[in-house]
Amino acid sequence: MTLEILTSDNLSPIRHGFFTRRGGASSGVFSGLNCGQGSSDQANIVTINRSRVAEAMGVDLDALVTVNQVHSATVAIVDAPLETRPTADALVTDRPGLALSILTADCQPVLFADHTARVIGAAHAGWRGALAGILESTLDAMESLGADRGRIRAAIGPTISQTAYEVDWEFMDTFVAEDPANARFFAGGNGDKTQFDLPAYGLHRLRQAGIGVAEWTRHCTYSDAARFYSYRRSCHLNEADYGRLISVIRL
Repeated sequence: MTLEILTSDNLSPIRHGFFTRRGGASSGVFSGLNCGQGSSDQANIVTINRSRVAEAMGVDLDALVTVNQVHSATVAIVDAPLETRPTADALVTDRPGLALSILTADCQPVLFADHTARVIGAAHAGWRGALAGILESTLDAMESLGADRGRIRAAIGPTISQTAYEVDWEFMDTFVAEDPANARFFAGGNGDKTQFDLPAYGLHRLRQAGIGVAEWTRHCTYSDAARFYSYRRSCHLNEADYGRLISVIRL
């Protein structure tokens, strides 16, 4: 099956893609393009999947760089292929030929580009990372390489939508304690639950930070099992593990 790669007009013509699960070699609960090296999928199959992504992006596999994601606000500035994955939740570079990649399965994959300065970034922004400031940290790191946040364009790829993201009131309190205005990102829900709008919160943080342009592709990972992996959906189905989607950008 052919790989399916979602793109954003805001980032073009810089080469990038939010890869769906289609076109991979994995089977079972991982069926498709599982690129999660930390999953319990067969390591050699994950390598095959990652090799297909690298080929689609026009780079060797060792130039498809990523990080050990921990829901932090830490950014790795990359200038060469990495022998080991640094612990961080975003990468930035100004070096042609390096493909920055992050993995998600409901969290926000965010790709960044300053077309004028030729600086790019990729961030993994779940609720913890977004609240901690990973998006702002990515903009700061890009500016350290010569980018201007007023020129930077960003696209949030497939992530869990508000209608699928039910949380408890204690979760909401964490956001309201940080800023009472954050209450607007919560609505609906049943009983002692409410629903959180993660992509709207991500867009808000980016725009508040002064980014030039930001958008969400409006794909929900939870509601489209044929195209996307979802941690929350796998939990609801009592599955033993789940696949990870990959999002990539390169100069």
